Amino acid sequence: MLREQAKKTIKLSLPIIFGELAQMSLHLIDSAMIGAVGYKQLAAAALVISVLNIPFVIGIGVTISVSQMVSLAHGKADANLISHYFYNGFWLCAAFAVVIALALVFSSNILFHLGQDAEVAQLAQPFLRLLSFSLVPMLLFLALKHFADGLQKTRAAMILSFLAVPLNVFFNWLLIFGNLGFPRLELIGAGWATLLTRVLIFLILGAIVLRHPAFREYTKIRGEQCKLRARTLKELLHIGIPSGLQMGLEVGAFAVSAILIGTINAVSLAAHQIAITCAAMTFMVSVGLSQGSSIRTSNALGRGDWREISAIGKSTLVISLLFGSFCALGFIVLRSQLPLAFTDENAVVALASTLMLFAAIFQISDSLQAIAAGLLRGIKDVRVPTILIAVAYWLIGIPSGYLLAFYFNLGAIGMWLGFIIGLTFSALFLTVRFLKMVKRHLDLP
Repeated sequence: MLREQAKKTIKLSLPIIFGELAQMSLHLIDSAMIGAVGYKQLAAAALVISVLNIPFVIGIGVTISVSQMVSLAHGKADANLISHYFYNGFWLCAAFAVVIALALVFSSNILFHLGQDAEVAQLAQPFLRLLSFSLVPMLLFLALKHFADGLQKTRAAMILSFLAVPLNVFFNWLLIFGNLGFPRLELIGAGWATLLTRVLIFLILGAIVLRHPAFREYTKIRGEQCKLRARTLKELLHIGIPSGLQMGLEVGAFAVSAILIGTINAVSLAAHQIAITCAAMTFMVSVGLSQGSSIRTSNALGRGDWREISAIGKSTLVISLLFGSFCALGFIVLRSQLPLAFTDENAVVALASTLMLFAAIFQISDSLQAIAAGLLRGIKDVRVPTILIAVAYWLIGIPSGYLLAFYFNLGAIGMWLGFIIGLTFSALFLTVRFLKMVKRHLDLP
């Protein structure tokens, strides 16, 4: 039973995982192409991404609510309800996207008040505005993607995520460096490239969703289905806001940790960036598994099948243990080689190699907490997990890391011990809560 459920979850999750890895690759390639212009442009890009990350992931949380509610309605075999959630969810995501984009554009002067190099802030402001506008098509793309994911139709979005990589690279080549007669726009060119790429993949996925036979039954909105209802929007927000906050709490914790590490010295920050980038790549696999298992538990919840929810959850948690162990072993074995792909500075490589050992330690807990959060989201339990995540990261992990780094003089290693502590508590809290909730429902007469 567990093996069969594991196979189904992996089959559903693989396209999502590949799509996540494609997006991560896109960010890495973007950074490399911007870095080829100059280090101040790269610093400006990093500053903008730091400012964008938290509002962006909150927006992503709202798009995730579409897959959860669509999957729930799909489990009930209610095509009209699927259409209703799709219509309400899409316009809710559109409203959030516009609000987030405009808020970022109108607050772009904040870049001059963050204690950054004046030239870096000057370069970053127009780039921030372009990327803010690009959030609108990106979040709309994700709304459509999560609608398709909720129906367990994941391939189209995966293919488009891969297509976005060469497309964005081509636009970068044209606009950053001024090839084929285009003006050399440098960092601004990267912003336009991102905006154009996101608009195109949104339009293509929109055409697929509207015209493909697999979706036609649900996208022909009519009658009651095409009404915006306060109750439906509230249901979506009940999932979306806490989901976004959960991701925001994690992103914020790592961002604050990076800032604290940066106050130690440049070598520590560079080594941290290398190790955290490697850890982020493996985390994308856990994110994909989390989304896949979340969709499947939502579908089972729509049928009221708690035995299947239990089997899906337990099998996916076993997968996370195996995957985390595999990644941990890989990080240990390759701890001295992986940093060399980023730099040949001896001091940075030496510290990054040490941090890779700590990254290896938290691979299991990082994978477990991501998947447990997804399983809880699948059964519409999001409020208490959000509180548990806040406690794990902000009341336990970061304070512990700060004490170890600055009072016990362990430096970057101390902050990384804080990561391990915070992620371990998060994994423990969320996994135990999921297993208890499943047991409670299975024990009901």
